[in-house]
Amino acid sequence: MQLVIVESPAKAKTIEKYLGGDYRVLASYGHVRDLPPKDGSVDPDDGFSMAWENYGDKAKQLKAITDLAKGADRLILATDPDREGEAISWHVQEVLRQKKALPKDVERVTFNAITKATITEAMKHPRELDTDLIDAYRARRALDYLVGFTLSPVLWRKLPGAKSAGRVQSVALRLVVEREREIEAFVPQEYWSVAADLEQGGQGFEARLVRWRGEKVDRLTIGKEGDALAAKADVEAGRFTVASVETKPATRNPPPPFTTSTLQQEAARKLGLSASDTMRVAQQLYEDGAITYMRTDGVQMDSSAISAARKAIADRYDAGYLPDKPRVYQTKAKNAQEAHEAIRPTEFTRQTVGSGVHAKLYDLIFKRALASQMASARMERTSIELTDGTGQHALRATGQVVLFPGFLALYEEGRDDAEDEDGKLLPLLKAGDQPAKKAVRAEQHFTQPPPRYSEASLVKRLEELGIGRPSTYASTLQTLKDRDYVRIEKNRFFAEESGKLVTAFLERFFERYVAYDFTAGLEDELDEISGGRAQWQQVLEAFWRDFKPKTAEIMELKPSEVTAQLDEFLAPMLFPDKGDGSDPRLCPLCKEGRLSLRGGRYGAFIACSNYPECKYTRKFGQPGGSDGAAESNGPEELGKHPETGEPILRKAGRFGPYIETVSGDETKRASIPKDLPDGELTLDWAAKLLSLPRTVGDHPDTGKPITASIGRYGPYLAHDGKYARLASTAEVFETGMNAAVAKLADAANRGGARRGTEPLKVLGAHPRTEAEIKLMAGRFGPYVTDGTTNATLPKTIAPEELTLEEAAQLIDARAAAAPAKKSKGKAKKTAPKKTAAKPKPKAKAALKAKKAAG
Repeated sequence: MQLVIVESPAKAKTIEKYLGGDYRVLASYGHVRDLPPKDGSVDPDDGFSMAWENYGDKAKQLKAITDLAKGADRLILATDPDREGEAISWHVQEVLRQKKALPKDVERVTFNAITKATITEAMKHPRELDTDLIDAYRARRALDYLVGFTLSPVLWRKLPGAKSAGRVQSVALRLVVEREREIEAFVPQEYWSVAADLEQGGQGFEARLVRWRGEKVDRLTIGKEGDALAAKADVEAGRFTVASVETKPATRNPPPPFTTSTLQQEAARKLGLSASDTMRVAQQLYEDGAITYMRTDGVQMDSSAISAARKAIADRYDAGYLPDKPRVYQTKAKNAQEAHEAIRPTEFTRQTVGSGVHAKLYDLIFKRALASQMASARMERTSIELTDGTGQHALRATGQVVLFPGFLALYEEGRDDAEDEDGKLLPLLKAGDQPAKKAVRAEQHFTQPPPRYSEASLVKRLEELGIGRPSTYASTLQTLKDRDYVRIEKNRFFAEESGKLVTAFLERFFERYVAYDFTAGLEDELDEISGGRAQWQQVLEAFWRDFKPKTAEIMELKPSEVTAQLDEFLAPMLFPDKGDGSDPRLCPLCKEGRLSLRGGRYGAFIACSNYPECKYTRKFGQPGGSDGAAESNGPEELGKHPETGEPILRKAGRFGPYIETVSGDETKRASIPKDLPDGELTLDWAAKLLSLPRTVGDHPDTGKPITASIGRYGPYLAHDGKYARLASTAEVFETGMNAAVAKLADAANRGGARRGTEPLKVLGAHPRTEAEIKLMAGRFGPYVTDGTTNATLPKTIAPEELTLEEAAQLIDARAAAAPAKKSKGKAKKTAPKKTAAKPKPKAKAALKAKKAAG
């Protein structure tokens, strides 16, 4: 028996089907062990030795692997074809070695796609584990551990309220914070544009002013309304004639197939998916055999795939859309490995896969890969200049015509931010023509700050700088969100105060370690290790030799010294110039003291130097604090409770703002939700929040009360120990009985209510056998059945979007793959197993007494 190890159960099931009876394929479910999150897991004094620990939740899987490995003739490690995959295989091998269950014959195979041809071919070319890749993994893991477990404690002790720091995470945060600083420091500049609406042969077009009173007009040339109106008047008074028509051919080439980062960028632009969602869906497409491996920075495609793509283009379009020679791409990204292919379909004859978001992402991958081998688009760009009789004023109109769409007939790459393009159609004009002037417009504009990063543009920037790896971007960005260092609004990253504070601390005290070139340089060194050109322990030693003394030096500083230096470093942001010559640090409450940054038990805040006489404070970089946070002089009274007459106070706590009032002998408190309908807390809303939980009424079936309230995870309904989420704070007070009963029922169904024999959906008659096809809920997920054959739904097909034809195809494929039924014969008689009779109670007692005595 030959034992094959892969990461996921979906892969295991598919691959075992391809390999046949002599093979058993088990899943490791990802990494089986890791460095435990405690001091001492990496020992720099012992050659950076690492104390690995098995994951507790993998015990069952490791036992299954160990049991089979003991009886296996050969162990085949077939995890993913990247650094992480090599590491998982190494971990499995080491665990089996420790358990003395490692077969004598151990081999490593890799494949870029999960198809029968690819798998069987990979099995013919086994190799040994790549020790260079394993060393690079160990170096990266140790490096991230040492940075996190050395730097984070410094943050906790010197910057209360800070949560963590990381080698790549902190640099990504710095990018977001620096962009926020640029936006905050940006001073908009006024400018005006003048344009004329012209018409020739019944077709209208626009021409903008490019020369005025003999001077060239750039974007910022006209900065005042008076000049704009004067220029408008000159254009209105002039009679403009076409002076020149210039036409230039242009060519646009297709983009290369997707890498991990470009897929994340394009999925964010076109599908609105986060990096982590993109990778999750791509993983499922890969495991279903639809696409090649989705963690790659290579843009090349296999020659057979290029041939298949060219054939698909020839079948789909006429000959003009197929270039004479195949296109060959090379990546331009820094630190690219190009270890394996770009992301592409496994079969170019398969135009659609799955449904919902899976279908959309596959469509994106399919079109991008196919377009990469198509002909270039040919355009014609036209520029027309018109001058008045004096020659002092000139207008220009530009346009573009697509002569041949080429790859644009199938796919056009998205952009993060709109760009001005000369894509307008122009009428046929020649020198001497005098188009009719319909209107002249003078429009005011203001320069705009640089745009905040979207997930796509941040991933792109990290890749350009050579920071991190494509496979780590999704988890890095998710960590920034989880730590509340950033927030996402309208698909853009906004730096929170806590993120600004942590970045300022790292820039002030650990500048080298959040420098872009230093972090990219570390990536280069890790790549040198993976290529066998550097020794991993020497790379770690060089880093640790400088990093450890620096952290010890900062740890010696008093928190007050750290705060004082941050106060100076952050002064331009915390105390911006008011523009009137007054002191920006002057306390607005006492008008005498000066404001400064201080550290408190729950984080940083701004306070007056006359404390405790002046109690002015303002939060900064802690829960409940935000940009432009309201000044605080202690608890704020919102008014008297309408029923009790007791004051309702607004207070600030460790976990954010809350309200409080006294009701008899009881003090009632309630957190302040962020989604109040009117945008701010009023006395009326405060009284409502303090009245929770609200009784909606008694359930018509059980007679037990249904209540609505706000809990740790947001607004919810409760009834008889069962719960249903509500969408907003407003729903807590607006949901009626009918809606509450329906929501509770929906929640019960979604939560895995008792499965019965009733189908989720009757799809209809099988188009070929006419058997009724039903969608059912099974123990391991939804499946379809025609009464004879059951077929599990792939992850790429959403049950609610399943069509009758898709269901029929799944059943047909399952029926065709089923093993032939054994011929009926006489059943072999087997002697019944003899089982020892259970001793009677008295016999049990006698047996125990005998054991105790002897």
